[in-house]
Amino acid sequence: MTSRGQQSPSDASCPPVLATGRRASGNVSTQHLSETEMATGVDQAVGMSLVVFSLLLFTYYSVWVIILPFVDGDHVLHKYFLPREYSVILPGIAAVVLLLCIGAFTAVVMWKSRKPKKVD
Repeated sequence: MTSRGQQSPSDASCPPVLATGRRASGNVSTQHLSETEMATGVDQAVGMSLVVFSLLLFTYYSVWVIILPFVDGDHVLHKYFLPREYSVILPGIAAVVLLLCIGAFTAVVMWKSRKPKKVD
């Protein structure tokens, strides 16, 4: 096997090496992962809470932007939502913050990976 994970003609009969360093035997998807490779209960709980939060946020925003304009202005449903102009302002601010975080992360990674110049 070459360093890039491609099989050479001499080891075509060997099963491929998995990312864990083990050789695949049979159907890779049916192999059991060791305990160190599986998500813990805390990881699963955090992941599920993020999914639930995202679904609630998406539902709230969808109702606010799509359904609320067709509801009368004096209906009780309007007291649970901000004014309509915030439906554009808040995602805009979130997008700017996200782009700033991505830019800062990229700058830090590039700064840490730079090689010092040689002094003659």
